[in-house]
Amino acid sequence: HRSQTLGYKNGFAFSRLPTVGIGGERLYVNQLSQAELDELSNQRPTLTYGPAKRAPPSGFIPAHVAFDKKILKFDAYFQEDVPLPAEEQYRIRQVCIYYYLEDDSMSVIEPVVQNSGLPQGKLIRRHRVPKNDQGEHYHWKDLNRGMNITMYGRTYRIVDCDPFTQVFLESQGLELNPPEKMVFDPYTELRRMPVRKYITPSDFDQLKQFLTYDKQVLRFYATWDDTNSIFGENRPYVIHFYLADDTVEVREVYKKNDGRDPFPILIKRQRFPKTFADKKKTFPSCVLEISDQEVLEWFTAKDFAVGKTITLLGRTFFIYDCDEFTRNFYRDEFGVTDFQPVEIKKKSFEEVPRVIPPYNGFGVLEDSLQNCFSLFPKPPRKDIIKMLENDHKVLRYQVALESPNPEDRKRRFILSYFLSNDMISIYEPPVRNSGIIGGKYLGKTRVAKPGSTTENLTYYEPSDLTIGSTIEVFGHRFVITDADEYVLNYMESNAESFPAATLQSLRDHFRPRQVVKETANSLFFSFAWAVLISPSEPRPHPLLYLSGPILGDTVTTLLPHNTL
Repeated sequence: HRSQTLGYKNGFAFSRLPTVGIGGERLYVNQLSQAELDELSNQRPTLTYGPAKRAPPSGFIPAHVAFDKKILKFDAYFQEDVPLPAEEQYRIRQVCIYYYLEDDSMSVIEPVVQNSGLPQGKLIRRHRVPKNDQGEHYHWKDLNRGMNITMYGRTYRIVDCDPFTQVFLESQGLELNPPEKMVFDPYTELRRMPVRKYITPSDFDQLKQFLTYDKQVLRFYATWDDTNSIFGENRPYVIHFYLADDTVEVREVYKKNDGRDPFPILIKRQRFPKTFADKKKTFPSCVLEISDQEVLEWFTAKDFAVGKTITLLGRTFFIYDCDEFTRNFYRDEFGVTDFQPVEIKKKSFEEVPRVIPPYNGFGVLEDSLQNCFSLFPKPPRKDIIKMLENDHKVLRYQVALESPNPEDRKRRFILSYFLSNDMISIYEPPVRNSGIIGGKYLGKTRVAKPGSTTENLTYYEPSDLTIGSTIEVFGHRFVITDADEYVLNYMESNAESFPAATLQSLRDHFRPRQVVKETANSLFFSFAWAVLISPSEPRPHPLLYLSGPILGDTVTTLLPHNTL
């Protein structure tokens, strides 16, 4: 940092000696002592009779001390264009221009106006305002009343100044122009003017109405039909009309165990407008309260009658009856004699048909169908009694695959029908060196008959499983070739539950086996009897060896000699 040797003060440039050197060290070489300054300032020519007496030095007061806190104030205004609103084309804004004599700086401040909506306050901060492009700045000699001054592209009209400014400028020999009147904003003055209202005093006495009809209330029974909206219903209400001040109140009607919270008042007691005045689009009806200036007509007792609809705050009420006091009031005041109550008929709701979407093939049909009945599906109900009675009861059949492939025709399967839940499973016994991996072919599931639809779904039952019949399981056709003897025994014990054709097919299939079995058993016992009654030679052996064919098998029995 180097000390500056040039300065500019009160409009004059001057030179000065540096007071500090590089680094901020104070310099004493270039400064004169007080004695040297006094000698230079008081040195006079030597007279004949000796040197003259030195006059005391005149006091030097710098400008920042002489003009400290001395400010010139000018009242001015400027005009601003307003392009958008139709109510005003321009705006007048009043400002105060301050000129600080101590450093020739200026500032422009606009007084704050309440609720103006404009950014007001300091428009130009305090600094030396440039006058032109040549580097000149405004001086107090350039300011006067009744003149225009342009600062930063905005023209201000100076109309007046305060007394101190006038005395200062006149003391400096500056001739002031006569003051002008301050110009005010026309739109602001228009808003300040009170709107004259010409209202003809009414001859209606509200006090007389209150004293005459105090505590007299008209009661009407009405309904509000809101069935057209979602979750809407037709609910009863009671409408009270207070004759003292023409106010209306709507109260709820509750029943026991109706499941509603006890809020008895639907619409609180208030006056309701019947006809509105022509409002502007900019009128904020949702914010301001409705007054007499916005309403041409209010609801009165003449607007209520039995069998008539009335709209209050967007709700349409149908009046179907009234009490005895209301009938007497309308009969005496308006001459109405028809008070026949209207019978309210409940609106019949049209039952919407339930449309079941088509089955998509995923999961069990009954399980997937529960998604169409409730939002939170429940598992389908099971026949518990049937499951307990037929637990571990399985009907087994031998089936062959019906296929154009000759290799698949030799394959044999065991079809198991579970009586507890009507499910079918298919198992293929493994055959060595067949090239086909045996095991589970179909897990336990319910198999629907071919041609059945989701609306009319039928599953295979034991009555459909006959010898020689063909069943279709998910696109594969199987032919029943054989069955277990338990199937015939179960069906004969429950013959009333199965058709005769199914039972007869099983009997015809098992009849040759029963004949062979009975014949073999009879031959075996005849041979045993012959041995007992006619022994070829009595021998003292303790055991006797008997054998005979039973259904193609060799049966060997060792019986004690005493038993024989």
